[in-house]
Amino acid sequence: MELTSTAAIVTGGASGLGGATATALAAKGASVFALDLPAAIEKAAPAEGITYVETDVTDPEQVQSAVATASGAGVPLRTVVNCAGIGPSARILSKKGTHDLALFRKVVEVNLIGTFNVTTLAAEAIAKTEPLEDDARGVIINTASIAAYDGQIGQVAYAASKGGVVGLNLPAARDLASSGIRVMTIAPGIIDTPMLATVSEEIRAALAEGVPFPKRLGKPAEYAQLAVDIVEHDYLNGEVIRLDGSLRMAPR
Repeated sequence: MELTSTAAIVTGGASGLGGATATALAAKGASVFALDLPAAIEKAAPAEGITYVETDVTDPEQVQSAVATASGAGVPLRTVVNCAGIGPSARILSKKGTHDLALFRKVVEVNLIGTFNVTTLAAEAIAKTEPLEDDARGVIINTASIAAYDGQIGQVAYAASKGGVVGLNLPAARDLASSGIRVMTIAPGIIDTPMLATVSEEIRAALAEGVPFPKRLGKPAEYAQLAVDIVEHDYLNGEVIRLDGSLRMAPR
């Protein structure tokens, strides 16, 4: 599928994986609508081809409004990349007591329910576009994590939410096949995003050393490159791709 003269939605699009993906899609000729929270958008630099839209992915009304903005841009909405997510750490039991239920619920709400919310409302809009070759209409790419498979100590909420995204992938692809919409998921390993900005160089080096090959942190641009490849490769559907340098996470 060609990206030129189409619209694309990227959640979490003001920074990190989402920011890199928004830039890559715009470079391919797409009109990109980067959905993010106001605080993140305030820090984002203006970029050609990218329109920032203040959106909480867990709010159906806000997402519906953002989807309407993207689908009303004068070109067909064909691409959605869900990158919005949070990753706080807490154990089920610790010296401070039990895992806070509200925190667990929040992580699932943003990472899993937010992904489902955007997927559902955007799919409705994509399904109304004119079909391309093979009756294709578009593609939705979600973001899981290798924590879905190798969740570490303190990642119970995060791993559960990302495991949900993995579980969502195939049935979503099957549900949307009749509408000509593909669904794919990327499961990144340790990527050098703003989430790691506060980590010391010593810890970063240790993280990189744990990657079999290449022994370094992943780059947001590499995630973005894979997202573009998925959009352009029409026979990729219903699959989860690990982007991790063959890393399998240890318990801690």
